[in-house]
Amino acid sequence: MLVEKNVPLQPYNTFRIVARAQTLVRVLREADVQALLADPELGPAPKFVLGGGSNIVLTGDVKAVVLKVEIMGRRLVAESDKAWIVEFGAGENWHEAVGWTLAQGRPGLENMALIPGTVGAAPVQNIGAYGVELQDRFESLDAIDLQTGRPFTLEAAQCGFGYRDSVFKHAAGPQGLGLAGRALITRVRLRLPKAWKPELGYLDLQRRQAETGIERPTAQQIHDWVCEIRRAKLPDPAVIGNAGSFFKNPTVTPEQCADIIAREPKIVHYLLDDGTVKLAAGWLIDACGWKGKSIGQAGVYEKQALVLVNRGGGDNGATGGEVMTLAKAIQTSVYERFGILLEPEPVVI
Repeated sequence: MLVEKNVPLQPYNTFRIVARAQTLVRVLREADVQALLADPELGPAPKFVLGGGSNIVLTGDVKAVVLKVEIMGRRLVAESDKAWIVEFGAGENWHEAVGWTLAQGRPGLENMALIPGTVGAAPVQNIGAYGVELQDRFESLDAIDLQTGRPFTLEAAQCGFGYRDSVFKHAAGPQGLGLAGRALITRVRLRLPKAWKPELGYLDLQRRQAETGIERPTAQQIHDWVCEIRRAKLPDPAVIGNAGSFFKNPTVTPEQCADIIAREPKIVHYLLDDGTVKLAAGWLIDACGWKGKSIGQAGVYEKQALVLVNRGGGDNGATGGEVMTLAKAIQTSVYERFGILLEPEPVVI
């Protein structure tokens, strides 16, 4: 167990917000968690689990003990006639994990290429892109209870997956459900079907298919298309600080959608399997005139209104307060015009 004091967190959050951790513990193996919990000073202290830092907004220094998950490992753990089961350490980079599966001849994750963050954070957010969500490929995960120190395993049904949601984002209720702040994910297993078929339901992928004339793209080609599309639309966190899509795409009833379409015929919307309609949050924000606007050093990305960015650099960058002030102003505008309250995706610390 490696314990560090007064650690700058700017390198560990993709928004590049300046903040410090009073105490940071690097978790390289499961035994490090047990050692931490047994420590008379660190064990009882509040804790914050940090993966790749791609889905957080830091509004100040972190007083809780920051657990930086760096458990590595990639392996095939099982195989059947129908699927491969691959396992990753929670500290593995998600995009690199996707590339590794394709290099091994095991497709299925290609639509989620280039999503920032770690494998261990993927179930928390139930990450997804271009028609595929983590829950579509999820098998099980291992975690450690930060209150009792007990290891446990969860299968998909126990994770409470929803749109950008899971049991890991909710506090325990009267029935004991909810693992927010309580679980540290150590390993994740994914089921990759051998009967692979391309997922091309999104317009951007259909356009790329038409442009290339490729009727039956391979998983690698879809991976490359997704990377090209994302790079054209979204800023690279290494160049411009950001946390990716800042707001969830809201869902409404068909009646609500029809009412909005009557006023805004060009609104981008998608009919879901359950009969509800998903609206493009980026379109709503753009329609309210926010694209390219700023509050302090926090701004709305010029190419994609769904992304908030840090326009500054180093110690002169955006603060977490500026980011949240901008976010709340956007929420107010969208609500006043459309009657829809946008929900932020990142965790605010």
